[in-house]
Amino acid sequence: MEPIKVQSEGGLNVTLTIRLLMHGKEVGSIIGKKGETVKKMREDSGARINISEGNCPERIVTITGPTDAIFKAFAMIAYKFEEDIINSMSNSPATSKPPVTLRLVVPASQCGSLIGKGGSKIKEMRESTGAQVQVAGDMLPNSTERAVTISGAPEAIIQCVKQICVVLLESPPKGATIPYRPKPASTPVIFSGGQVRADPLGASTANLSLLLQHQPLPAYTIQGQYAIPHPDLSKLHQLAMQQTPFTPLGQTTPAFPAGLDASNQASTHELTIPNDLIGCIIGRQGTKINEIRQMSGAQIKIANAMEGSSERQITITGTPANISLAQYLINARFRDVAAMWTDPSSMTTS
Repeated sequence: MEPIKVQSEGGLNVTLTIRLLMHGKEVGSIIGKKGETVKKMREDSGARINISEGNCPERIVTITGPTDAIFKAFAMIAYKFEEDIINSMSNSPATSKPPVTLRLVVPASQCGSLIGKGGSKIKEMRESTGAQVQVAGDMLPNSTERAVTISGAPEAIIQCVKQICVVLLESPPKGATIPYRPKPASTPVIFSGGQVRADPLGASTANLSLLLQHQPLPAYTIQGQYAIPHPDLSKLHQLAMQQTPFTPLGQTTPAFPAGLDASNQASTHELTIPNDLIGCIIGRQGTKINEIRQMSGAQIKIANAMEGSSERQITITGTPANISLAQYLINARFRDVAAMWTDPSSMTTS
């Protein structure tokens, strides 16, 4: 992809989608009384502004449109948050005004470009805009996205967002992205063994269990001109339901930066996968396994098929956090494939 040429005032003559992660109170401020604030933002900026549904502590605000429209929408949001801060200070003894803070949700595969070699890009953005920029080490739960937090005066935030947009356009996401979807505060999940979990990973595996309780599927699905055989869903279900440890949000990141991991002693873990499902993990021309390697930071080797054996060995090497994330991504891949075969309308060429 050719580099995007930046026009005057940092404008980019392209359409872009940016996702923001907001707390409920922030969302309420953006929506306004009877939706008047968000309606005005849409009209004045020309951008599409959508807010995710659901009774969740966090919501996703999606802003789509030409980049100039996106910058206007960001400016309106930043100034609205500053106004909220000023209003809250009128009843507070605090004398120094806290900065405005926005959180972008960015595919993990693009975060390296935002950080730059040795942190050079993020340092340049901080120095040239005056905004503080932080890229979260951990991926958001059940996703391959990270939060990018921008803090500062509204003017600094707007300039910073412009620079981030340029980087995102010049370095598109690599491979498929599993988007972050906020979950309700606590939804206990009861497994067949009586075990109760309230975490998002538990919720998603329980959803998969429900998803697979459909009527029996035909042996083949027609996709384009081809008849695609179904994998064994019972095996997929079993593999996807494997519970693997995963570094919770807020702890040191798996694989990034490695120097911060307190337990970066390399170790090895082995998995056994049925031959007929190994293609789910490898992907077309190795795209999926390369994506998992890149995101987890682990070395992943798949043994050759052994004559007479119906299974293949996968060896994962890295720090405990690397291995944990690789296992999580492998299981997430089985969940995605199981969902795709359960609902053929959701099939994509992957």
